[in-house]
Amino acid sequence: QVQVVESGGGLVQPGGSLRLSCAASGRILSVGSMGWYRQAPGKQRELVATIDTDDSTRYTDSVKGRFTISRDNAKKMMFLQMNSLKFEDTAVYYCRFFVIPFSGVSANYWGQGTQVTVSS
Repeated sequence: QVQVVESGGGLVQPGGSLRLSCAASGRILSVGSMGWYRQAPGKQRELVATIDTDDSTRYTDSVKGRFTISRDNAKKMMFLQMNSLKFEDTAVYYCRFFVIPFSGVSANYWGQGTQVTVSS
């Protein structure tokens, strides 16, 4: 059974930093693309950043220059370093792995979500 667990959320003041972590475990042969998403109350979930198997990255304009997505393939982990946080970054953040299992169909797996609150 594939499991995805994320952590690192919390309360931070404007201008502060947080690092989110996400780990996949189980009967996994390898992982493909990865991404971070967020959803604020009453708003639609949006893509924050993605990182592909060749380490190419993409970011939504609102976080460019402030957030950095990275991955550790050996540990089957991904990270989101968030700097210069703003009130508008407050949301529940979700990670996503594209998982290639030893058997079965490859698919996207999602973390449980972690709350990030930016407040003074």
